[in-house]
Amino acid sequence: MITTKYVNYKQVLNLAGIHLILISIWCTLIAVFFYFFNWHWMTIPWVPVALIGTAEAFLVGFKNNQAYDRLWEARKIWGGIVNSSRSFASMVYAFDTKNEGIGTFDLEDRKKRIVFRHIAWLYTFREQLLIPTEWEHISTEKKFGNINLRRNRLIKAGFPDYGRAPIFLHKYLSEEEYELKNDYKNFATYLVSQQAKDINELKNMGAITEFNQTQLQNSLNEFYNFQGQAERIKKFPSPRQFASTAFVFNILFIMLLPLGLVNEFAKLGDWGIWTSIPFCIIIGWIYIIMELVGDYSENPFAGLMFDVPMLSICRTIEIDLLQMSGETDLPDPISSKNGVLV
Repeated sequence: MITTKYVNYKQVLNLAGIHLILISIWCTLIAVFFYFFNWHWMTIPWVPVALIGTAEAFLVGFKNNQAYDRLWEARKIWGGIVNSSRSFASMVYAFDTKNEGIGTFDLEDRKKRIVFRHIAWLYTFREQLLIPTEWEHISTEKKFGNINLRRNRLIKAGFPDYGRAPIFLHKYLSEEEYELKNDYKNFATYLVSQQAKDINELKNMGAITEFNQTQLQNSLNEFYNFQGQAERIKKFPSPRQFASTAFVFNILFIMLLPLGLVNEFAKLGDWGIWTSIPFCIIIGWIYIIMELVGDYSENPFAGLMFDVPMLSICRTIEIDLLQMSGETDLPDPISSKNGVLV
């Protein structure tokens, strides 16, 4: 997640710097051919270019709206996980029937194990959401995919805890449960099911009432709902018939833009031909930026700077739950680095 109030030039160039170079070369070539070689035959009237640009603006606007909806829904899901996690942990520690047949130490140990397993679920769920899909930028075109891999490595280098999920799991799970990690394709689902079994065991031993068990189970059901909602966003891409069409039309518009613009500026004289270059670059780059903003925002769990800050959210919940458990050795919150929070 970008945390700076205004996007700085480094972030913009990191996103679309290569596109700026390509547009500049194309617009300059058209002006050179028009001025030095008198290739007036290649120019086209401005009206059809303007019509294509207007249609593309509507299409890109629609795409960006859908991308924002996916991004904001992902953030609301993790906001719900924050609230439900606090409620779940507080209920685990608050529900107690004062059954004298149950040892206090044993009961507290069982409750702490449930809360710690929930922290492990958070990091497991985050790690599963970061597994690349075939349509995300890290997995797509070879050349640009490598660019995004470098961006991902730079982000990881700035956040030492970025890839330490296995260490956290080993910290918050028993040795037996940790060894089961590779046996399940969806380990997060397994952890929630284990929570249900432990809570049912607390009810059977008289540590909590049946009503308490129902409330705790409802919280677990909420976690399953949040997990399913996030997996739906992760595993179902923004419909490619919209996203790909907007991209193709954008390329078409930018290719035609200097052919129509240079002819209009040539009416001002020879100096107008060269003046068309910066205007062509500005207009084309604006359309590219609009396209890229929507294209990257539609995948909020891709491991790039446009993501929902899942690591920061997990750490916030971890700190809250550890304090509820009476722990004093707390990890530090995740802070933004270079205007990015993960």
